[in-house]
Amino acid sequence: MPWATPARSLEQFALSHGVNRRLLALVATKKKKKRTFTVYLGGELFSLKHLIGNAWLAEAIYEKSHGRFRCVPPQDFFELRGRSGRAIRDASLRALVTCDLAIFNFDGTDLDSGTVVEFMFAKFADLPTVLLRTDVRSASGHRSEPWNLMAAYFPRTASVIVPGLADYRTALQRRSRRRLEHALHLAGQHSSAAAQLVCEHVAAQCVRALERVMALEPVLPRHLREEAYQWLALAPGLRGKEKELRKEFERHLEKKVERDLL
Repeated sequence: MPWATPARSLEQFALSHGVNRRLLALVATKKKKKRTFTVYLGGELFSLKHLIGNAWLAEAIYEKSHGRFRCVPPQDFFELRGRSGRAIRDASLRALVTCDLAIFNFDGTDLDSGTVVEFMFAKFADLPTVLLRTDVRSASGHRSEPWNLMAAYFPRTASVIVPGLADYRTALQRRSRRRLEHALHLAGQHSSAAAQLVCEHVAAQCVRALERVMALEPVLPRHLREEAYQWLALAPGLRGKEKELRKEFERHLEKKVERDLL
């Protein structure tokens, strides 16, 4: 039998049986093409340090995941410039539920209230979520979840907790094994290089956490999915016609089901 011969390749076998070469190439391309996922990157964006950190992290996650995870930072929603507060809130919530997964920066001695609201909305939509904290300070008396306990222990959620300052100093020390003059240190851009190393380390941990939460089974029961997403369309009081909002959220639900996320 022709397929029993080890020396014959799959391509040779297929061609000998009349399979079109272009069809074979298309199948091979589809196999090679990896499915990508969008990740809502929630957190503070009100100062330059926040903007730089968010941008670095988004790009590092893309690189470390080889393009599998594509972060969507709200700071890049340039079309919202000059819009009202309500329009910005509505656009952010809509963008969140459009995404496949979410990462929320849980830094600070008191969590950013807007980020917490987004996190809760993500949980109501049953989005796989990663909570990231690089702040060495504690916002609670518990080491496992160093933030307000009311935002802890939600299902389909993983935490990435990194001592950012300690890791930065370690990276800086390894990079500058001998004491440099201050001018040489600045000219050599040692501080930004150490910060970049820490960012890449954090991004790698985020990628692993995203893979873990994506593998978890959905919490939202199948028989409640449609009703839950219809309620999500109405609960925050988004501007728009009720029927159109429901259809929009139905499309989000269909997409998540197709991608095996719900």
